[in-house]
Amino acid sequence: MSKPTDSVQATVFCGIDVSAATLAVAVIEQDQPLQQREFSNRASGHKALIGWLGKRQSMVRVSLEATGIYSLDLALALDSAPGIELAVLNPKMVNRFAQTLRRSKTDAADAIVLAEYSGRMPFMAWQRPSLHGLQLRAMGRHIAALSVEHTRERNRLHTAEASQAAPRCVIQDLRRSLAALERRMVKMRREARALIAKDAAIDERFRLLTSIPGIAATSALQILGELVLLAPEMTVRQWVAHCGLDPVHRDSGSSVHKPSHISRAGNRYLRRALYMPALSAVRWDAHLKAFYELLQARHKTKLQALIAVARKMLHAIHGIFRSQTPYDGQKLFPALLHCQTHNPLPSPI
Repeated sequence: MSKPTDSVQATVFCGIDVSAATLAVAVIEQDQPLQQREFSNRASGHKALIGWLGKRQSMVRVSLEATGIYSLDLALALDSAPGIELAVLNPKMVNRFAQTLRRSKTDAADAIVLAEYSGRMPFMAWQRPSLHGLQLRAMGRHIAALSVEHTRERNRLHTAEASQAAPRCVIQDLRRSLAALERRMVKMRREARALIAKDAAIDERFRLLTSIPGIAATSALQILGELVLLAPEMTVRQWVAHCGLDPVHRDSGSSVHKPSHISRAGNRYLRRALYMPALSAVRWDAHLKAFYELLQARHKTKLQALIAVARKMLHAIHGIFRSQTPYDGQKLFPALLHCQTHNPLPSPI
């Protein structure tokens, strides 16, 4: 998340290439040779890095790529340090910039590219996320991981129960493992709901989310955990791109006509969290069901239509968050249901 800034004070430009264990740092300062150092990607290394950057007499502009858990703690430490302004960049954007500058691909070269980016490109200051938002996202992703493991264990149990070769002790152990996973998921969901209740703004968004047919409490926890940290000024199109549900078209001249597909370039956790609600919504919400059937009548596959429903649900979520009003399908589909009622569509081929 970032916001534009008019800051022009920085004369020292720093790029940091973040990996799991180390930070490759490059500093470009006017009338000074390029400086490069390496620090550990731990709290002690962050402290040493801030101390090294703090020796400069002017504002230091730092750029690093968003690399999930590896960059988050560093970003929080740099954002709290005096004399440092921070930008956390989309890796794809940096890669496009880098293609004009470098031939080698190393951590040190990447740090230099980021330092060059700091000095040449418009600066977008990083917005520090809320603690409750970070905690909710961590809980939601942990619940999702537990759910994946629960599905795997259930499949193992099904296989074991169908096999005469599986001893009883294995089956009993798998059943105990499944029960333990279920208890952990229930406890984690309870903790997440307690966290949401502590923040009035997040709690209101949770209430609005569950007003959408197909989104119950479990799905709402995961969806909200991914949306709560997005910048409030983001448009719905930016939401869709962030989620990786934006369509990609490949048409060129008269010879290239490849099927359209979604980019899948965004937040996979949010994309997965929307799938089951979309599947449920086409059964229980008349408006989304009509939209789904319309797409199938236009010869879209079931999966393509379902992905379009997930994207439409994201539009609905953006709208209800902005208006602070519960879901109303009539606003999302003003005339679709009426047309479906009076002019039934032909059966899909």
